Amino acid sequence: MNSKEVLEAYMKAFGENLKKVRIKEFEHMSDVAKHSAYNKSNYNKFELGKGNPTIESILKIASVLKVDPKELFNFEFDMEKHPIDD
Repeated sequence: MNSKEVLEAYMKAFGENLKKVRIKEFEHMSDVAKHSAYNKSNYNKFELGKGNPTIESILKIASVLKVDPKELFNFEFDMEKHPIDD
């Protein structure tokens, strides 16, 4: 896999975990928007694995979800299954 494909797979896994974390605090994505600077469509990109959040965004999301930032990265990602060839 090239690095772009691996990043896409990683961001999808990140988004799935982000959704799990978010559901513990807020049932709906729109609730995140009500409590943060993110509108629903921008936040939705992260949960769908389409956005690439900055460290600043990670910190803001963690704050809104009331979790340590490392919780947003607490998911399995098998690098052997997703080797970078380039």
